[in-house]
Amino acid sequence: QVQLVESGGGLVQPGGSLRLSCAGSANIFSIYTMGWFRQAPGKEREFVAAITRDGTTNYADSAKGRFTISRDNAKNTVYLQMNSLKPEDTAVYYCKASSVSLGKNYWGAGAQVAVSS
Repeated sequence: QVQLVESGGGLVQPGGSLRLSCAGSANIFSIYTMGWFRQAPGKEREFVAAITRDGTTNYADSAKGRFTISRDNAKNTVYLQMNSLKPEDTAVYYCKASSVSLGKNYWGAGAQVAVSS
């Protein structure tokens, strides 16, 4: 069973930065695409960023230019560096591991990010 644990959330002022981490319990990072999603109160969960096993990245328009996703397969960890944060970035951020070939998806429990002055 794969477990994903997010960390690094918190309260930050507008314009500030946070780095989220997602650590996996098994050696999944070499074969799974890793992604970050978020869900704001009263809204549906939405895609933020993803990185494939070979390092190809993809971002939502809202994240382009401000967020950077990266991964360290040796540490089974994926990161989301968030800069120039805005109040509308406030949400619970979820880590996801997915494999189309295996037909499997795993989610972390989420990390709260609040952007407020």
